[in-house]
Amino acid sequence: MKALVVYASRTGNTEQLAMLIKSELEQVVSDLDFVRIEDFHEDLLSAYQACVIVTYTWGNGDVPEEMNSLYKAIEQQPLSSLVTGIAGTGDQCYPYFCGAVDQFRDMLYVHTKLSVTLKVELSPQQSDAVKCRKFAEKMIEKVNEVTAVC
Repeated sequence: MKALVVYASRTGNTEQLAMLIKSELEQVVSDLDFVRIEDFHEDLLSAYQACVIVTYTWGNGDVPEEMNSLYKAIEQQPLSSLVTGIAGTGDQCYPYFCGAVDQFRDMLYVHTKLSVTLKVELSPQQSDAVKCRKFAEKMIEKVNEVTAVC
Protein backbone atom coordinates (compact mmCIF):
# COMPACT_ATOMS: atom_id res chain seq x y z
CA MET A 1 0.00 0.00 0.00
CA LYS A 2 1.19 3.47 -0.86
CA ALA A 3 -0.01 6.07 1.64
CA LEU A 4 0.37 9.78 2.19
CA VAL A 5 0.23 12.04 5.22
CA VAL A 6 -0.01 15.65 4.09
CA TYR A 7 -0.27 18.45 6.61
CA ALA A 8 -0.32 22.18 7.21
CA SER A 9 0.92 23.60 10.47
CA ARG A 10 1.32 27.15 11.66
CA THR A 11 2.34 26.76 15.30
CA GLY A 12 3.74 23.23 15.28
CA ASN A 13 0.72 21.67 17.02
CA THR A 14 -0.69 20.22 13.83
CA GLU A 15 2.74 18.98 12.76
CA GLN A 16 2.99 17.09 16.07
CA LEU A 17 -0.38 15.48 15.41
CA ALA A 18 0.67 14.57 11.87
CA MET A 19 3.86 12.98 13.21
CA LEU A 20 1.89 10.89 15.74
CA ILE A 21 -0.37 9.57 12.98
CA LYS A 22 2.64 8.98 10.74
CA SER A 23 4.42 6.95 13.42
CA GLU A 24 1.33 4.76 13.86
CA LEU A 25 0.92 4.20 10.13
CA GLU A 26 4.62 3.43 9.67
CA GLN A 27 4.15 0.28 11.74
CA VAL A 28 1.98 -1.26 9.02
CA VAL A 29 2.57 0.78 5.85
CA SER A 30 5.89 0.23 4.09
CA ASP A 31 5.48 2.98 1.48
CA LEU A 32 4.48 6.12 3.36
CA ASP A 33 5.14 9.69 2.28
CA PHE A 34 5.05 12.48 4.88
CA VAL A 35 4.81 15.91 3.28
CA ARG A 36 4.11 19.52 4.23
CA ILE A 37 1.38 20.94 2.00
CA GLU A 38 3.82 23.46 0.52
CA ASP A 39 5.91 20.57 -0.84
CA PHE A 40 3.05 18.51 -2.27
CA HIS A 41 1.71 18.51 -5.83
CA GLU A 42 -1.97 17.60 -6.04
CA ASP A 43 -1.43 15.82 -9.37
CA LEU A 44 0.22 13.01 -7.39
CA LEU A 45 -2.93 12.13 -5.41
CA SER A 46 -3.96 9.32 -7.76
CA ALA A 47 -0.70 7.49 -6.99
CA TYR A 48 -1.87 6.75 -3.43
CA GLN A 49 -4.31 4.21 -1.99
CA ALA A 50 -4.64 6.14 1.27
CA CYS A 51 -4.31 9.80 2.17
CA VAL A 52 -4.37 11.39 5.61
CA ILE A 53 -4.90 15.13 5.70
CA VAL A 54 -3.90 16.94 8.87
CA THR A 55 -4.79 20.60 9.18
CA TYR A 56 -5.30 23.41 11.60
CA THR A 57 -8.33 25.68 11.46
CA TRP A 58 -8.03 29.30 10.48
CA GLY A 59 -10.24 32.23 11.50
CA ASN A 60 -13.74 31.19 12.44
CA GLY A 61 -13.67 27.56 11.36
CA ASP A 62 -12.07 28.06 7.96
CA VAL A 63 -9.77 25.82 5.93
CA PRO A 64 -6.31 27.46 5.91
CA GLU A 65 -5.41 29.13 2.63
CA GLU A 66 -2.50 26.78 1.93
CA MET A 67 -4.89 23.78 2.07
CA ASN A 68 -7.41 25.20 -0.42
CA SER A 69 -5.64 23.83 -3.50
CA LEU A 70 -5.63 20.32 -2.03
CA TYR A 71 -9.31 20.68 -1.11
CA LYS A 72 -10.21 21.73 -4.66
CA ALA A 73 -8.01 19.06 -6.24
CA ILE A 74 -9.80 16.30 -4.35
CA GLU A 75 -13.15 17.74 -5.38
CA GLN A 76 -12.15 17.79 -9.05
CA GLN A 77 -10.14 14.59 -9.50
CA PRO A 78 -11.64 11.11 -9.86
CA LEU A 79 -10.54 9.77 -6.46
CA SER A 80 -13.56 7.69 -5.45
CA SER A 81 -11.39 4.70 -4.45
CA LEU A 82 -8.91 6.77 -2.40
CA VAL A 83 -9.20 5.97 1.32
CA THR A 84 -8.96 9.17 3.33
CA GLY A 85 -8.77 10.35 6.88
CA ILE A 86 -8.92 13.90 8.19
CA ALA A 87 -7.40 15.10 11.44
CA GLY A 88 -6.79 18.50 12.87
CA THR A 89 -6.07 20.73 15.78
CA GLY A 90 -8.10 23.63 17.04
CA ASP A 91 -8.97 25.80 19.98
CA GLN A 92 -12.32 25.34 21.71
CA CYS A 93 -12.32 29.04 22.59
CA TYR A 94 -13.51 29.69 19.04
CA PRO A 95 -17.19 29.20 18.23
CA TYR A 96 -16.45 26.66 15.51
CA PHE A 97 -13.95 24.13 16.92
CA CYS A 98 -11.82 22.46 14.21
CA GLY A 99 -14.06 23.79 11.47
CA ALA A 100 -11.52 22.90 8.78
CA VAL A 101 -11.77 19.24 9.82
CA ASP A 102 -15.56 19.38 9.42
CA GLN A 103 -15.31 21.06 6.01
CA PHE A 104 -12.80 18.48 4.76
CA ARG A 105 -14.88 15.65 6.29
CA ASP A 106 -17.99 16.64 4.38
CA MET A 107 -16.11 16.97 1.07
CA LEU A 108 -14.08 13.77 1.55
CA TYR A 109 -17.24 11.82 2.37
CA VAL A 110 -18.66 12.75 -1.03
CA HIS A 111 -15.53 12.35 -3.18
CA THR A 112 -13.45 9.59 -1.52
CA LYS A 113 -13.72 6.60 0.84
CA LEU A 114 -13.58 8.59 4.07
CA SER A 115 -12.67 6.28 6.93
CA VAL A 116 -12.00 8.38 10.02
CA THR A 117 -11.79 11.86 11.52
CA LEU A 118 -9.97 13.20 14.57
CA LYS A 119 -10.04 16.54 16.35
CA VAL A 120 -7.43 17.53 18.93
CA GLU A 121 -7.55 20.51 21.30
CA LEU A 122 -4.46 22.69 20.67
CA SER A 123 -1.43 20.36 20.87
CA PRO A 124 -1.55 16.55 21.14
CA GLN A 125 -1.41 15.16 24.68
CA GLN A 126 -0.42 11.70 25.91
CA SER A 127 -4.05 10.56 25.66
CA ASP A 128 -4.14 11.53 21.99
CA ALA A 129 -1.56 8.84 21.16
CA VAL A 130 -4.26 6.20 21.69
CA LYS A 131 -6.62 8.15 19.42
CA CYS A 132 -3.92 8.32 16.74
CA ARG A 133 -3.41 4.54 16.98
CA LYS A 134 -7.13 3.99 16.49
CA PHE A 135 -7.12 6.51 13.63
CA ALA A 136 -4.39 4.51 11.87
CA GLU A 137 -6.22 1.23 12.52
CA LYS A 138 -9.40 2.61 10.95
CA MET A 139 -7.44 3.75 7.90
CA ILE A 140 -5.91 0.31 7.42
CA GLU A 141 -9.26 -1.44 7.94
CA LYS A 142 -10.84 0.72 5.24
CA VAL A 143 -7.97 0.13 2.79
CA ASN A 144 -8.33 -3.62 3.36
CA GLU A 145 -12.09 -3.36 2.86
CA VAL A 146 -11.71 -1.40 -0.39
CA THR A 147 -8.96 -3.72 -1.64
CA ALA A 148 -11.09 -6.81 -0.94
CA VAL A 149 -13.93 -5.40 -3.05
CA CYS A 150 -11.68 -4.65 -6.04
